[in-house]
Amino acid sequence: MSPTSPPRVAISGVKKVFTVNGAPFTAIEKIDLDIQPNEFVAVVGTSGCGKSTLLNMVGGLEEPSLGQITIDGRPVTGPGRDRGFVFQSYSLFEWMTVAGNIRFALEKSKLSPAEKTEAVAELIQAVGLRGFENAWPHQLSGGMKQRVAIARALVYRPSILLMDEPFGALDAQTRGLMQELLLKIWEDHKVTVIFITHDVDEAIFLADRVVVLASRPGLVKSVHAVDLPRPRSPDLLTDPAFMAIKRKVLADIREESLKVMAQDLSSPKLAKD
Repeated sequence: MSPTSPPRVAISGVKKVFTVNGAPFTAIEKIDLDIQPNEFVAVVGTSGCGKSTLLNMVGGLEEPSLGQITIDGRPVTGPGRDRGFVFQSYSLFEWMTVAGNIRFALEKSKLSPAEKTEAVAELIQAVGLRGFENAWPHQLSGGMKQRVAIARALVYRPSILLMDEPFGALDAQTRGLMQELLLKIWEDHKVTVIFITHDVDEAIFLADRVVVLASRPGLVKSVHAVDLPRPRSPDLLTDPAFMAIKRKVLADIREESLKVMAQDLSSPKLAKD
């Protein structure tokens, strides 16, 4: 089962302002970013730079205060089945089996019962959970739960996969295995991916491009092309070309971290304290 053709995502002049304690707070000042069909883009930056806010706006969970986000030229006006979300928390239904959790995403689908069963079986196979169809969430490891979440996000054939720190709670070994699994799914299913992470190694290993967001307010500080061969293996993490990209990305993040620290130290509240 394949999704529809992967789309182009265009983020044009997007600004997001929240109201905090009755005052406006600009989370994102202005972001312009084009994401090509079937491209894998990772977004990194300091905490509070607007990574998740940006992802939520692409997903239609938040509305831009200014600017526009389009998918193949169509404005994003709310959530849609062309976009699948995977979060750090698994959000599985404890009273449903593995197959039941995945099938739940097809509840409003026009597929026949037989087609739904086939779709669920295909995704269970794709994420390596064959034999665990009837297992309950409490019987699964963290990595297995996240595989269920990925399968549930893909089962209704989205053309865009939005991932917010999906492997952040996993141990290092499981995280590495999940990264390799995600790359295989991305190559097989041909989706456009926007991936939020704090892990620079993870961002470079997975992505075609790594976008570094500046902080307070959020905007694009730099974009780093990852011109490394695919398919990728863990050996890539020690490759000199990989390390060269990593140094540039870390330098940009460090610069932002120092800027935020300076802002905090000079804030009136801190000075008064």
